[in-house]
Amino acid sequence: MSTTYNCTSDDQRALGLEHAQRAISEQKCVVFPTDTVYGIAADAFSPQAVTMLLVSKGRGRSMPPPVLIPRINALDGLATDVSADARKLAEAFWPGGLTLILHAQPSLDWDLGDTKGTVALRMPADEVAQELLTLTGPLAVSSANRTGHAAAQTAAEAREQLAESVEVYLEGGFRPLEGTEGVPSTIVDATGPLLRVVRNGAVTLQQLREHVPGVLGLGEIPMAQEPADEAPVGDSEVDEAPLAEATLAEGPLAEATLNEGPTGATAGEPTGPKQEPNA
Repeated sequence: MSTTYNCTSDDQRALGLEHAQRAISEQKCVVFPTDTVYGIAADAFSPQAVTMLLVSKGRGRSMPPPVLIPRINALDGLATDVSADARKLAEAFWPGGLTLILHAQPSLDWDLGDTKGTVALRMPADEVAQELLTLTGPLAVSSANRTGHAAAQTAAEAREQLAESVEVYLEGGFRPLEGTEGVPSTIVDATGPLLRVVRNGAVTLQQLREHVPGVLGLGEIPMAQEPADEAPVGDSEVDEAPLAEATLAEGPLAEATLNEGPTGATAGEPTGPKQEPNA
């Protein structure tokens, strides 16, 4: 039977976090607040738990969940070939509303779905989320809603949609604020030579470019390089790194919201057709 804890009370918060940690270790799902919207979470390293998360939302393996982490130094443990520009964005916007799609560490024993060798990582700026992640380690997290419905902005809204498929609901009040709409995290594909936004969200393109001027906006195509001096026309190579078409219906992943954005996409492929906001 599902249990809801009011995390605005210190006593309830402590009990709720303890129960949530136990539920995650038992491969069950929990719902908790993030800085964007509410997320449904499961042990990222348990295929059974991730499957339960996807079933609870009514979605398949083609829309894998992002992974939330408690601290930036977890980045290199979960991802490989992290570029200097990707690190700049992580250092500037973590914790916060930025999700980075990166190449997953090949040695990791996990199965998030059809990720094509990538993982979407985010570090949320929310105290309850940070406390839970510190207790559990990285969690597979998606927006706390049934696929195709609005992302929940309270645990009560999440429970209306997810019911008994979730063991623990941690209620922390409205996210981000009462009377406002949930804003998903911005998703940046950092798997190729150029960073590119594949879903607009909490962090604006202008903010990203203050740290990495060459970030491509949603739908932007990289400018062709000029031919080298005296090189015959047609002999110079043009940088035409394919553009990821992001029709992310979920996310927020999405992060991710939490509108779910897919976690995995190789550079140059659509990063997730049919998605919602990610947490």
